[in-house]
Amino acid sequence: MAFTFQINNNVEFTHDEKLLKKAKAFKPVLQHTTITSHKIVKVTKNADELGGYGVIPIAKFNTSSKPLKKGESIILDFGDHHVGHFSIHIDSVGSPMDAPLTLRIKFAEMPIELTQNSTDYKGWLSSSWIQEELIHLDVLPFELKLPRRYSFRYVELTVVDTSPKWQAVFSAPKLETETSVNTKNLKSVKITDPQLKKIYNVGLKTLQDCMQTVFEDGPKRDRRLWIGDLRLQALADYATFKDTTLVKRCLYLFGAMASKDGRIPANVFTRPENTPDDTFLFDYSLFFISILNDLMDFEPDYKVLNDLYPVAKKQIDFALTKVSPYGELKLDDNYPVFIDWSNDFDKTTAGQVILIYVLKQFINLTNQIGDDSTKYQSALDVISAFAKHDLFNQDAKLFISGPKQEFNIASQVWMVLAQVMSEKENKVIMQTTVSKLFPVKNIATPYMYHHIVEALFVSGLKDQGTKLLKQYWGKMISLGADTFWESFDPDKPNYSPYGSTLLNSYCHAWSCTPVYLIQRYLLAEE
Repeated sequence: MAFTFQINNNVEFTHDEKLLKKAKAFKPVLQHTTITSHKIVKVTKNADELGGYGVIPIAKFNTSSKPLKKGESIILDFGDHHVGHFSIHIDSVGSPMDAPLTLRIKFAEMPIELTQNSTDYKGWLSSSWIQEELIHLDVLPFELKLPRRYSFRYVELTVVDTSPKWQAVFSAPKLETETSVNTKNLKSVKITDPQLKKIYNVGLKTLQDCMQTVFEDGPKRDRRLWIGDLRLQALADYATFKDTTLVKRCLYLFGAMASKDGRIPANVFTRPENTPDDTFLFDYSLFFISILNDLMDFEPDYKVLNDLYPVAKKQIDFALTKVSPYGELKLDDNYPVFIDWSNDFDKTTAGQVILIYVLKQFINLTNQIGDDSTKYQSALDVISAFAKHDLFNQDAKLFISGPKQEFNIASQVWMVLAQVMSEKENKVIMQTTVSKLFPVKNIATPYMYHHIVEALFVSGLKDQGTKLLKQYWGKMISLGADTFWESFDPDKPNYSPYGSTLLNSYCHAWSCTPVYLIQRYLLAEE
């Protein structure tokens, strides 16, 4: 996982002001909705929910709710996952207020977060991401409006200390949500299968809460624009909200801030100013081309294509410098391939075929813009020939990866998505994958599961694709998900790539894709 935590201080970046100006022009106006909470809940043991914890309602929240003294707390339930700003009115009852109120506020997307003590956190990501505040108030009554934005369903209010002479009283808890889209004018989708319908709706909510001034990867953490997430968010957006302006904004941001050698960074920051991160991933840089190509397929905009085609060309040209004369991709630790959070499988072949996948899309862009694609077609032929002749095991009907000639799911899936082999051969590859490599193991993210499901659909294995989609995303819902999670291993539900579920993002962009998969591969046939 260290490959997504890079420090490359010697990298020089471009800042194309013309492209940044266009990105700014596409910046959306955030929409707000005020939501109140009327329910107090408590955390209980529930073996069927994530971590063995759920919540049950215990009271309605109103102005006459019980005052709280030192050490007492309440948990407010806002009924669904939301992103926004929290406020609450606080007063005192009893004797005059002879000491300040010390108040701890904890925000949680899932009940399991409420059971954990932040002081016990020992993970490798900064603990500053933990959604918790310790506040001192000298004078009550007070209208507390927290300036920081949070991603949550539950709010725990704990009176750390007062004075024995008085108690704190809370009223009017409010949440002002933030998103760049709403569902009011969204065309309804008829889904007859109740489980698929639920999965679709949770995926839609996930996407909505991640659509802010950019397509964020996760509104809890990291709150920034990652290109791998963006590629999948854009596909989900085309199937639902159809907000191409936000896609264009994100493309311009990446295109404006490439490194001097041409590479697109894996992510960018937009606050306090537009800044590229010094993290680079081979597949993520290439996916700039995919996003541009997918946009042109959905809604051709040749002004955008003309602006960003030179950036796309630099990605492919740099990637081709990593290819040997006989077509083998050779990467080093300075430019790793991501594929999935898990490092329990070899990623060499998956990286090779992502280059094939994107090279085909780039050739499509060259044809649209009228550029000469001869050089790129020749490269595609050589790289594809290496994949077919050197990586495909005829006896096993599967592709190998790495020095140990490993058979893994990611290699097969990306070969099918890139259409390296014939349609008939692709079906056999995925049938063999299902029979020999399933059930899925050592895959840690909905990001990779998306590609597995899509490969099943692409190869004509609709029943298997639908089954896996229901098993994986449906399992998250059965564990209490209101939105889909950043990481999830059904064999290890409490898995965290960061060393603690306190830092897990339970609303994450790359997990929203059931809306796309259902629309494209299941509803399209009805």
